[in-house]
Amino acid sequence: MFNRYITAALLALFVLSVNAQATLQQQITGIAKDAKGIVAVTALNIEMRDSVSYNGDAQMVMQSVMKFPIALAVMQQVERGKLSLDQMIKIRERDLHHTNGPIFEKHPKGVDMPLSQLLSYMVSLSDNNACDILLDKLGGVAPVMNYLHSIGVKGIVVDASEIDMAAAWGVQYTNWCTPADMVHLLDVFYQGKALNKQNTDTLIKKMVETSTGPKLIKGLLPAETIVAHKTGRSATNNAGLTPATNDVGIITLPNGQHLAIAIFVGNSTADDDMRENVIARIAKAVWDNATMKK
Repeated sequence: MFNRYITAALLALFVLSVNAQATLQQQITGIAKDAKGIVAVTALNIEMRDSVSYNGDAQMVMQSVMKFPIALAVMQQVERGKLSLDQMIKIRERDLHHTNGPIFEKHPKGVDMPLSQLLSYMVSLSDNNACDILLDKLGGVAPVMNYLHSIGVKGIVVDASEIDMAAAWGVQYTNWCTPADMVHLLDVFYQGKALNKQNTDTLIKKMVETSTGPKLIKGLLPAETIVAHKTGRSATNNAGLTPATNDVGIITLPNGQHLAIAIFVGNSTADDDMRENVIARIAKAVWDNATMKK
């Protein structure tokens, strides 16, 4: 009799879980319609291993989300002793190809700064000059791709620098990922399978300090929520098409568990406020679903 009660209780929990998952899928589907484009989402509870996906295998333009795998490749070179967070990097005026962003605004004639600070500019402030300078230090995009493949991540392609993307509209489409593979990378990273603990913690801190995209994943979550994330955003062309409005990262849940999440809005004709709101509402729906579970 006792075993029968346990079986019934477990079955009831399973049914509730399935129903909650179906409800979440319906919520995401409804929200996605407002984007007037392609919405692609994957989320994974790192500890519990339950997940949700909506167009998770779609190839989405990354834009500055690519700075996360580039940062991982930089930190791998630090672990190998080929780079050091303390080493000074000489940034010359001719290295500043992008006449916007915090480095150019503060140091238009160039500056010397430690690699750790340059990494913060790239990750926390999404500085395009910092990205291209660090890519140059790595030796281009090939080491980034080699590193991703070495840790078992395949559905992410970094093929062009920021200056390459700035040169021609279509180049941004060569830097893409699937939300499922980006969440896989976030999962591998958070579990310490990509870097050692010290370097994992260093990069997580820089991602928590991200100041871009406050209305994206973080937009509707409780103000005290810790989100280690990287945003990405393209320009809008004359036809009103925006190829990329993105946010990916790791959310710390109230129970101490962690949610790896990647939300991409691509080829959208909705305005900026609506694209941001779609991402914020999806993140909140996933958050609500995750926090209802014990």
